[in-house]
Amino acid sequence: MKRRFSLLCICLLSIQMLFATQPNDGDKKRDSFRGKKPKYVFYFIGDGFGLSQSNATEAYMAAVNDSEGIQKLAMNTFPIQGLYTTYAQNQFITGSAAAGTALSTGNKTSIGTIGMDASKQKPFKTIAEKARDKGYRVGIVSSVSLNHATPASFYAHQPSRGRYYDISVDMGKSQFNFFGGGGIMHPEGDGKSNKKNKAANIGMAGNKKIKGKKENSLKLAEKQGYTIVNTNEAFHAIKSGDDKIIAINETLAGGQSLPNGIDQKEGDLSLGDYTQKAIEVLENKKGFFLMVEGGKIDWACHANDAVTAINEVIQFDQAIQKAIAFYHEHPKETLIVVCGDHETGGLTLGFSGSHYKSNFKLLENQKNSNGVFNAELKKLKKQDASFDAVLQAVRKNYGFDGEEKSTKLSEYELAQLKQAYNESFDKGEQIANKDQYYQLYGAIDPITITASHILAQKAGIGWTTFSHTATPIPVRAMGPGSTLFNGYFDNTDLPKNIEMLMKL
Repeated sequence: MKRRFSLLCICLLSIQMLFATQPNDGDKKRDSFRGKKPKYVFYFIGDGFGLSQSNATEAYMAAVNDSEGIQKLAMNTFPIQGLYTTYAQNQFITGSAAAGTALSTGNKTSIGTIGMDASKQKPFKTIAEKARDKGYRVGIVSSVSLNHATPASFYAHQPSRGRYYDISVDMGKSQFNFFGGGGIMHPEGDGKSNKKNKAANIGMAGNKKIKGKKENSLKLAEKQGYTIVNTNEAFHAIKSGDDKIIAINETLAGGQSLPNGIDQKEGDLSLGDYTQKAIEVLENKKGFFLMVEGGKIDWACHANDAVTAINEVIQFDQAIQKAIAFYHEHPKETLIVVCGDHETGGLTLGFSGSHYKSNFKLLENQKNSNGVFNAELKKLKKQDASFDAVLQAVRKNYGFDGEEKSTKLSEYELAQLKQAYNESFDKGEQIANKDQYYQLYGAIDPITITASHILAQKAGIGWTTFSHTATPIPVRAMGPGSTLFNGYFDNTDLPKNIEMLMKL
């Protein structure tokens, strides 16, 4: 009996070892690929960007143009569409650092880790660094700070995404040819301002004063040969052939980010503008690698702000259209890959109160993002404004109680707003249970989040969380090598595909 049991164990172990040494489907596809390889590679990452965010945007665009169904985003016209899993090494629901590292290096890591293994000891070389070392020009563009988790994952190697200063120093050391978009978080040292601070990671917390300031990381970048550009005039003066540019937007919103699309004013630069400028700087005979992050999709979804999220997806798609225009000039040499690091918010296209009905056109009534409305609420708090005064501000920003019946606030919705007012302005009985408070309001002002939820629900949209989810993410691709992105695989396969195609 013991002998038979031992033989069984040996057989099982042999089978396990056999499967462990077999290449996965992604490896097989890469090994068998014989197609033409690209010279120019665009890698678009929508932070927090899942299938629901994409489809909600298409439904919204159709609704505001008085059409039925959807109006397709440019990215959703790509011939290749696939799906992939996003889990981290130590957690099923990933974070932006672990997901960014998977998408930049082809390796799983632990939550919060940038460009290193899960033990936070071994650095992983990124596809951007490999492209640089092979003579490709390299660019990084983001709508959030350039040392935020996703862009950082392409040039930095740090045990924590919260080490903003050290990450920004790594940026200058990278010798990449172009950085553009947001600013730098904590360029003179981190202090203690971001430890376990969820709001800081989504641009809703300011920098605290720090002791023992270090040398400004942008000054260090200048010593590495970079030119810092931070005005619209200087941005427009950047031309083909310029090198080692860090272009920071003249107008920055919370978290050193570009203003949300819904809040942008005439003359403000967009993610598409930075993408186009990166193309002008990077284009050369050898080729280039350009990563563009639509980072504020994630921030809007953390805030359960459907309207702002949709506008950020539109901005992201407009940036992708710049790459498509380049593709049409170089169709045999250009690969465009569009993906997301994870989904945020648990966005659902349906709500129990609206049953099978949707009214996406209602979303057009919102005037500003939750972040801008929060700033208005702060002014009202200083005045100790009455509920009626606050309600008037809510009506104005979210378009409630207009001429259309669908905009009318019900008694139940008014009661929700009154409770939120009591919480926000510290009036009346408060929710003592912290978990219950978070489930209702997250890290956002109670009035803002309640108003945003009510508008979304009237449109037929629901939210399940203020955090990330583990739903598989779609990838779209076009150009030489794009067939590798067809199917169902893991996030680590995306950079492996790109690395093989670019011969890195």
